[in-house]
Amino acid sequence: MTPEDEVRFRACLDDVAAYKPGRPPERTDGRPTYKLSSNENPYPPLPGVLAAAMEAAANMNRYPDMGALELLEALSERFGVPVTDLAVGTGSVAVLYHLLQAACGEGDEVVYAWRSFEAYPIAVQLTGATSVQVPLTEDARHDFKAMEAALTDRTRVVLVCTPNNPTGPVVRRDELLAFLDVVPRNVLVVLDEAYREFIREPETVDGAEVYRDRPNVVVLRTFSKAYGLAGFRIGYAIAHPPIVAAIRKCALPFGVSQIAQSAAIASLEAEDELLERVDALVTERTRVVAELRAAGWDVPETHANFVWMPLGGETLAFAEAAQAEGVSVRPFPGDGARVTIGEREANDLFLDVARSWRQ
Repeated sequence: MTPEDEVRFRACLDDVAAYKPGRPPERTDGRPTYKLSSNENPYPPLPGVLAAAMEAAANMNRYPDMGALELLEALSERFGVPVTDLAVGTGSVAVLYHLLQAACGEGDEVVYAWRSFEAYPIAVQLTGATSVQVPLTEDARHDFKAMEAALTDRTRVVLVCTPNNPTGPVVRRDELLAFLDVVPRNVLVVLDEAYREFIREPETVDGAEVYRDRPNVVVLRTFSKAYGLAGFRIGYAIAHPPIVAAIRKCALPFGVSQIAQSAAIASLEAEDELLERVDALVTERTRVVAELRAAGWDVPETHANFVWMPLGGETLAFAEAAQAEGVSVRPFPGDGARVTIGEREANDLFLDVARSWRQ
């Protein structure tokens, strides 16, 4: 086949790296294994969620409600925002893809901290835009002064992940508002709050409040983490109507299944039980961080359902050591490993590996 006969694709795909999901644990000796690589909720469905999903599944021969109206109304009531300020997608990352597709093209720039969510560079590159990655501070936080300096007349979007995935620290309200004051109003600022429910820092930003008088602010949230619906893929955006309209134009028709919509509504109705589970995970997170620091690890503050292990060049070796003990973690070669807070038994296995690593 000659080059003239080859199917051609957009040049921006040439260097796109595939998204790497968390590796499942492997063991052949029959002992339990635990997956701490994907920030999943270790608990079973909340009360009423499984029944709602099964009821919706009985109508799988029908298309879902493309407008997700019942879910939007439930979210509207939950957050006190108009339905016109809400859009749903197959996970908050899908909503981000739609938003970037609507906002960016060749020659544009997207600014974000790094390291942050590994889907960001992929999502940006697929639009043809350029990623402008701003290094985190030494304590694994966003460096807003450096991010401000990175803004140019080509900047179309700024991504702010809080708590930051994979390092864990949150963005404080005062520092975000100061940053928003210097960002041009025609530049979108996306607050990725996928782990919002796990935050216990009183000075943190709340995107659902900040966006109200900031027409260029978009808030992303998800049902995948605290709500435990990772397998159903459903997330949402809170933003002003022009932004929501742009997201909806780029969304896949009928993308969010009726099963996912029904499960999300039932999850919102079970928030008391949800908060109890989140509190238990936060308590376990506190224990894990304390044990790591006692063992000599310099782990950053975390307000998510994971901890960050700054391993540098030892990252892959540590991940293999954990795998050998039946625990999978999420390595980022050369930087560190992210470890989900899971069942106590899983956390104890991980802590054993971490202690041994420091001996």
